[in-house]
Amino acid sequence: MDIIPPRSSGAAHPETPVPPHTPTPTQRPTSGPSGHRFSGNKPAWRSVLSTVLLFASAFAIAILLNTFVIQSYQVDGESMQNTLQNDDRLIVNKIPRTISRITGHQYVPKRGDIIIFNEAGLPGFVGQKQLIKRVIGLPGEHVVVNNGRITVYNAQHPDGFDPDDAGTYRTSSPVTVGNVDVQLQSDEIFVCGDNRPNSEDSRYFGPIKTNQIVAKLVLRIMPLNQVQKY
Repeated sequence: MDIIPPRSSGAAHPETPVPPHTPTPTQRPTSGPSGHRFSGNKPAWRSVLSTVLLFASAFAIAILLNTFVIQSYQVDGESMQNTLQNDDRLIVNKIPRTISRITGHQYVPKRGDIIIFNEAGLPGFVGQKQLIKRVIGLPGEHVVVNNGRITVYNAQHPDGFDPDDAGTYRTSSPVTVGNVDVQLQSDEIFVCGDNRPNSEDSRYFGPIKTNQIVAKLVLRIMPLNQVQKY
């Protein structure tokens, strides 16, 4: 329905017919055939669709980041004390492992790195469990645990050395219990917890394969007063 604007005078006057308005070529009609005016706003369904797509994209990006780039973990247990405490919140880096899967090349962490890996067949646990330990022995090395010490033999140290003496990390006890003598294969590493008296690691379940590695620890973010980069 068209609206006729009010006249400037308050008196009543006979209405004078108003000639129909013919739009010029540069003007658009202000109403459709039914008399309804057009609006510049998008239909409501388009706004809803845009919002849904925005949230879906954000969710997909979060999943991709969490799966292939970085992830947050919470420590459960005491096997890495005093380096890490129970309930510490961590950020781990998955990029090296992701690249190795894409390229087909083996990802080998550095000695002393703290890694997260999958381990199956643990007592009292069905399926795989993710553990966090420190890398002690690298592929191709010979690792011996006896007399309360770890000794690693390789081409650079044919007489062996104790990685705990390197000074790059500290264990909760100077004694490493166990009786192990293992030659690591080209795709195996030897891992231990820093809390040697209370850690289930390669001394018990043996070396792990490099393809079991999930990520490398890069940052502790909680507690806030113990934020630390690794």
